[in-house]
Amino acid sequence: MKNKNSNNEIWLAAGLRTPFVKEGKDLSGISAIDMSVAVINRMKRTLNVPPNYVAWGTVLPNLEFSNIARDIVLESELPDETVAFSTTMACSTSLLSTLQLASIITDDEIGLSGGVESMSNVQLGLSNNTSNWIKSLPKIKSVLGKLKWGLRIFKFRLYIPPGVNRVTGKSMGQHAEITAQRLGIQREAQDKLALKSHQNYFKAKRKGFYEDLVFPAFNVLEDLIPRENTSLDKLKTLKPVFDRTSKGTLTAGNSTLFTDGAAGVWMAGKNRINDLKTPYKAKLIDWELAAVNIEEEGILMSPSFAIPRLLERNDLTYNDIDLWEIHEAFASQVLSTIKNLEDKNHLQKVGTKTNFGAFPTDKLNINGSSIAIGHPFGATGARILSQTVKQISQMGTNKKAIVSVCADGGLGAVVLVQS
Repeated sequence: MKNKNSNNEIWLAAGLRTPFVKEGKDLSGISAIDMSVAVINRMKRTLNVPPNYVAWGTVLPNLEFSNIARDIVLESELPDETVAFSTTMACSTSLLSTLQLASIITDDEIGLSGGVESMSNVQLGLSNNTSNWIKSLPKIKSVLGKLKWGLRIFKFRLYIPPGVNRVTGKSMGQHAEITAQRLGIQREAQDKLALKSHQNYFKAKRKGFYEDLVFPAFNVLEDLIPRENTSLDKLKTLKPVFDRTSKGTLTAGNSTLFTDGAAGVWMAGKNRINDLKTPYKAKLIDWELAAVNIEEEGILMSPSFAIPRLLERNDLTYNDIDLWEIHEAFASQVLSTIKNLEDKNHLQKVGTKTNFGAFPTDKLNINGSSIAIGHPFGATGARILSQTVKQISQMGTNKKAIVSVCADGGLGAVVLVQS
């Protein structure tokens, strides 16, 4: 089967991001647009290259913008002639924006892909009925009609985003808990993976890995979510959040926190990649998107379908991949994905025939991932791509990495890159 990226040669170069901060804390007064403008301006100044395109995404809607990418460009130092468009695919948003740009830019063009989330500034709205009631006032001419209109004020309702999947009525955590219990993912294994995320983050930080990936912004100097002093004993004390019965396994310690932050990553055609003066570059080899039946497979399990299809198409096994970056929405979701990847019955359902072997957990998220760093929905894909590109560049030539991000709605995106 032909690679999806076979029409032109697309390269990625590591970008920049703001520090990631727990919602309601140090970035609570900063809008999604302001965070994004800070990233784009810093990226433009750092490499002094204006992109031809900007693809940017955010998950939470806001009445102040409809095409956030264009508003960001107009408020940034980029030329107004920069084409900009917005996209969304839940947690896979800035991975999707990257794939969209890969289908657009030519050999002689440069793109900037990324995303943002300001969980601190979730906008409240009016219910549809209340909104329609207010909009109907100018059409009412009689005094009696206006009086009757006014009496309906008792039905005034705010719309507060419920934080659940619209169709199922359950949160991502509830769905992840259901999947964990169905697949037998134990609490201890989840806590160990969460602890490893923090440990790997600080190991990388002490080596200076993040120094040229994260820049101080809005008086925040560094990521504020990672906990260097956490331990397995501390994680064990936390109570389950999404299933408070004795069966519950997901806690605040082995799940991601609501996070504010923005991130971007560079893209270029083969004739422009050398214009990006950074040592951290990798070729975008191929990608796969997937969607699954939420109730049958689990709302965050699409990557366990996309990954085998992508690998088989490229004649690769699990161990052929030098670096695995699987987004940690929840420790249980990562472990569930790995369990599926090693399950012959699941792979038969996927439709692959390759013997992929055992999953190499020693190659997984070696610099920390979302549980430690945080998860601003729209920014996570770009954050992971920049980390991945830097890491495999440092590992040498012809090193391969898989980036996998699950998404609400039973969706997911997976990419294969090579140094």
